[in-house]
Amino acid sequence: MCKLNPKVDFAFKKLFGSEENKSILIAFINSIISEKNKIEDIELKNPYNISNYRKGKMTILDIKAVDEKGIWYDIEMQIAEQGFYDKRAFYYWSKVYSDQIESGDDFEILRKTIGINILDFNYLKEEDFHNVYKVYNEKTKEEFSDLFEMHFIELNKFKKDYKDVKTALDRWVSFLNRAYEIDKYKIPKELEEDENIKKAIEKLDIMYLDKEEREIYENDLKALRIHNAEIRSAEEKGIKEGIKQGQYQEKINIAKNLLDFLDNKTIAIKTGLTIEEIQKLR
Repeated sequence: MCKLNPKVDFAFKKLFGSEENKSILIAFINSIISEKNKIEDIELKNPYNISNYRKGKMTILDIKAVDEKGIWYDIEMQIAEQGFYDKRAFYYWSKVYSDQIESGDDFEILRKTIGINILDFNYLKEEDFHNVYKVYNEKTKEEFSDLFEMHFIELNKFKKDYKDVKTALDRWVSFLNRAYEIDKYKIPKELEEDENIKKAIEKLDIMYLDKEEREIYENDLKALRIHNAEIRSAEEKGIKEGIKQGQYQEKINIAKNLLDFLDNKTIAIKTGLTIEEIQKLR
């Protein structure tokens, strides 16, 4: 079984954002973008480097890269659920786009930028696990510009068993979701047919973390577990409060129906409401 969870941002960055693993990143990007945009080479603009993390230069563990055609990519793995993620996604896309140009440069140098957001929670209303957004004219549906492209991959919406895996993206999402159960010596045949998936599994299985890296990874994992526990606790509290509110409203409705027939004390006994609450209803 793979020793690390590839969805934890630190492990994701080291696996997909290291110079030695560029072929893995290229294959992953090609599984997401359209056939006409397939890439052959890529330059990492913020490659994984533990020394940069120490210096506080790698607090945001996204992956920035540019391909041989000059198209830029911003790839982010987000495992902890959060609100307003659309604003965050636009913000990081705009940073990668705008940082291509410096003061005095011509706007002509700005190139297409593709944002790829991999979410380990459900955020969009669409049922499909992969959704693509571009800029279109509302009336004619004509594309205004191809400079903007944003992908959302919601891992929890992917429900396929191995036997149902058909596409390269299916295989990559299966890997991200189920790495914990994959043995590098017994890789499911549906994944094994892809050499880059095999390489990713092998790299993740033998990925060495030194003491400092292990501490960062464990802290990320601990923070994630705490966050998930808080989310579950909030959901459970919300459900209980909802039930309580529903029960209270039910008592109010019953009391209203009894006002013309019974005195306040009797209604209080039958519904569990206080005399004061019943008097307010009258």
